[in-house]
Amino acid sequence: MSSNAEIRAAARDALRGQWGMAVLVAFVYMAITAAIGSIPVVKNIGPLLLGGPLAFGLYAYFLHVVRGNRPEFGVMFSGFQKFVPTLALYLLQAIFVLLWMLLLIVPGIIAALRYSMSYFILLENPGLSPLDAIRQSKEMMQGHKMQLFLLQLSFIGWALLCVLTLGIGLLWLVPYMQTSMAAFYERLKSA
Repeated sequence: MSSNAEIRAAARDALRGQWGMAVLVAFVYMAITAAIGSIPVVKNIGPLLLGGPLAFGLYAYFLHVVRGNRPEFGVMFSGFQKFVPTLALYLLQAIFVLLWMLLLIVPGIIAALRYSMSYFILLENPGLSPLDAIRQSKEMMQGHKMQLFLLQLSFIGWALLCVLTLGIGLLWLVPYMQTSMAAFYERLKSA
């Protein structure tokens, strides 16, 4: 397995020449999620219904980027073509992580790391049930949760800088983090 520095470098290389579209995808994703959360009528149910398909599309877009493709903007909405499985995956992940969080925060974080590859797995195996994608993610992450945790933690300095830019920096941080996650998945899959 590659080091986190190599994974981040691979993400930067993959984004070279694609930052513009990646920033646009991040902007639209954040705008949609913010809009859904701010509409009084749908703010409680909207994120539950649209969270899975939007997350799936985001994962799909950046996995294409890591693989050296130049994905079209529409890939971001590919989760809506698989609405029921992506919704089910989103809800199952949320329920499982919440149940682990009831024990303490640390088991919840471990559960979130354990299930973090589920969208990538579902993307590559469209016939797989959401529960099976979660199971495969759990198996895949055995022995790798700490590395993923440290990879995500390595972005904390960038996140603090985003606060100083009133969130504008997130337009670049989100693609960098998502591409790093996709690079992590690619290395983990081939390990």
